[in-house]
Amino acid sequence: MMAGAVPEYRTLLPGMLLAELDPDVRPARRTVRDWAVDVLAFLFSILMLLILMVASEEQGVTDGTIAADALLGLLCCLVLWGRRRWPVAVCLLITVAGVYSVTGVGAAVIAYFTVAVHRRFPVAVATGAFATASGLIFPLLRPDWASAYWVDMIWAVVFTALILGWGMVVRARRQLVLSLRERAVRAESEQQLRVAQAQQMERARIAREMHDVLAHRISLLSLHAGALEFRPDAPPQEIAEAAGVIRDSAHQALQDLREVIGVLREGGADDAPDRPQPTLADLPGLIEESRRAGMRVRLDDEVPDLAAVPVGVGRNAYRIVQEGLTNARKHAGGSTVDVVVAGAAGSGLSVEVRNPWPVGRALSPVIPGAGTGLVGLTERAALAGGRLEHGRTESGDFRLWAWLPWPS
Repeated sequence: MMAGAVPEYRTLLPGMLLAELDPDVRPARRTVRDWAVDVLAFLFSILMLLILMVASEEQGVTDGTIAADALLGLLCCLVLWGRRRWPVAVCLLITVAGVYSVTGVGAAVIAYFTVAVHRRFPVAVATGAFATASGLIFPLLRPDWASAYWVDMIWAVVFTALILGWGMVVRARRQLVLSLRERAVRAESEQQLRVAQAQQMERARIAREMHDVLAHRISLLSLHAGALEFRPDAPPQEIAEAAGVIRDSAHQALQDLREVIGVLREGGADDAPDRPQPTLADLPGLIEESRRAGMRVRLDDEVPDLAAVPVGVGRNAYRIVQEGLTNARKHAGGSTVDVVVAGAAGSGLSVEVRNPWPVGRALSPVIPGAGTGLVGLTERAALAGGRLEHGRTESGDFRLWAWLPWPS
């Protein structure tokens, strides 16, 4: 049975156990199994009543005493129908009646077994001790019962211990079922939580990638569109080149957006193969693309072989430079941007993007942004085992710097 599923054979389980397994059925109701057990318990107690009535006649007990005893025994049998709801109260009531009544022994056995099953061990022991102690009063009220007193007491203690042990075994098995059920539910909940966390992390990764990619593409679009807006008298060749860049950037942005929508859509991840992700070897192409857009970018590459950088490290470094160039276009248009990439295997890879702090009013409209790019870069660097710093330097420049581990 799976955790959270409805038991297949509900009618064969005890009502109390079913209520623990399925909170929707509370308060606990008798199942078919419970009704069968209760009927058998009632018939057993009636059978014991008849047997003990015959034994009383054989011992010469008067008819009036037998009638009173049988009446109390019958009341004890009837009270058994409430033992599932009030087990301790029913057991104590039958115990009190047992001070005088012999015929209620069968009902007393059933009642005490119910206490041992449904109540904690201290309560069951205290109830059993009270029932055993009540036997001390019986000879005073029924001196006509011709049997050895101490023999009856020993048998009472033995049977009480046997009933208590049997009830504890049944209770332990039910608690084992509940503990296994709870463990299964907890395991399923943890599995669902892990799946939800994995989905959330994947969505966050996709959102971070799309922020880095689309922000770069759209900033290029805005830059070229602004140039066309402020220079309507530009030569036709420059206008055609700017229009071509705008077209290519828009096409790439739509392609990236289409891929993300396909991944987020159910089943979309399996419909089309993923595009190759950029690495540090693609950094010169990114710099050249920004230069064609009109930016002044200086690249200081101190890594002998960019292709030798591990794919994951190179991708993170590429995204950091891409976000740095995007921020420079947004907030420091027209300034010179310096990009420095250095490092080696075993010592790590450092990436720095520096540009002068913008002074005065911008020459072009400010490109809107979500303001979460640097936050995403910080998280990206931390997840990779590195660190990232950004802010204004003492010389008045804005500096974006990151260090990423590069295993030897």
